Amino acid sequence: MRIALINENSQKKKNELILKVLEKVSKIYGHEVFNYGVNSEDDYQLDYVGAGILTGILLCSKAVDFVITGCSTAEGVLITANKMPKVICGYVNDPVDAELFLKINGGNAIAIPYGKNFGVGFEINLENIFHTIFQTEPHGGYPKERQEIQNDQLKTVKYLDKNNHYDLYAILDKMDKDLLYKIIKNPYFEENFFAHCQDDNIGDLLKDLIDL
Repeated sequence: MRIALINENSQKKKNELILKVLEKVSKIYGHEVFNYGVNSEDDYQLDYVGAGILTGILLCSKAVDFVITGCSTAEGVLITANKMPKVICGYVNDPVDAELFLKINGGNAIAIPYGKNFGVGFEINLENIFHTIFQTEPHGGYPKERQEIQNDQLKTVKYLDKNNHYDLYAILDKMDKDLLYKIIKNPYFEENFFAHCQDDNIGDLLKDLIDL
């Protein structure tokens, strides 16, 4: 899998540690990590709204397969990410959250409250969360006997998503271009997004905006 790490401005000083733990665990499972920011040495600015929108861009374009994001409480980026089409983002504070989210909801993004519980053992909790995410079979059900019911519920959630959202191209086309430009205008995005974007319409729209 291609995995994106996104955290917003208030948590930028923790990006290096989060990335280090994520890369350590991802390597075990053969996954590739892309650090879309924000790190402590970057001038790039990304608030929780931008982090949620970027989550949608990366997943809808299939530039990545899974997003690990978060902010101080995880709530802001969680709400914004779930406003984007084809994104099912869950709140994950510990490995139990991670396992239940994957087994019951089978989502493609998690939001972690990086500011809420940052203290002794924070990196151990992170490592265990990442192991759980990569080890857990999506849609496996919990408890197991509720798998069919939960998968049927998820089908309804995806139906609602499909029928109550514009597609991402239409959303980006109508979005305030100054806001969108701030989200995507950084060298890392330009280098990595366009190399892996699988939606030509989205890719062309964003490339044209950057080139303006």
